[in-house]
Amino acid sequence: MDMGASLDFSAYLAGLGVGLSLIVAIGAQNAFVLRQGLKGGHVFAVCLTCALSDMVLIVLGVSSFSRIAAWLPWLDPVMRYGGAVFLVWYGAKSLISAVRSHTALAVTAANGPTPLMPTLVACLAITWLNPHVYLDTLVLLGTISTQFSGREGLFAVGAMTASFAFFFSLGYGAAWLRPIFAKPAAWRMLEGAIAAIMWAIAGSLVVGG
Repeated sequence: MDMGASLDFSAYLAGLGVGLSLIVAIGAQNAFVLRQGLKGGHVFAVCLTCALSDMVLIVLGVSSFSRIAAWLPWLDPVMRYGGAVFLVWYGAKSLISAVRSHTALAVTAANGPTPLMPTLVACLAITWLNPHVYLDTLVLLGTISTQFSGREGLFAVGAMTASFAFFFSLGYGAAWLRPIFAKPAAWRMLEGAIAAIMWAIAGSLVVGG
């Protein structure tokens, strides 16, 4: 392998590694994908929506992250407080489900998944109304990519690969956990944990502002 190819591969691997390190942390988006994977509700569409959203943000971050905040100074508070309100609402839905639900995953799935459009709207809101996503993609990945002058594109491709691989692995890998969530208690615990995650992130958005 010549020096140029080696540097290309190093940039790609760096993007892959950094992308995975940022995305594996438990967050609102990952909790949503896990829940849909367990229910078997529009898993492909949800995973694709999350991965494509990341792809757009990664491209923006690598190409022009430093100019976005200067152009739109109002974007940060709008996204921060708007995202907090949405996460509080979604967390409340999960908590109500945890308190009231006495059914197992099998029964919940048998009642049919949420229609596609409401599912995708919720997925897009959780993704695009979360400023942490912008911090990871626009700022952190954008900043790190500058270390690979002339190979920022390969770095971005590595980060995109990480995003696609992670979301589809999480969404479809959740099927392995279905026997556990066949018990009503386990399903209620998941809903309660999702509510806690959503509210914790909402709180961090407000306090962090």
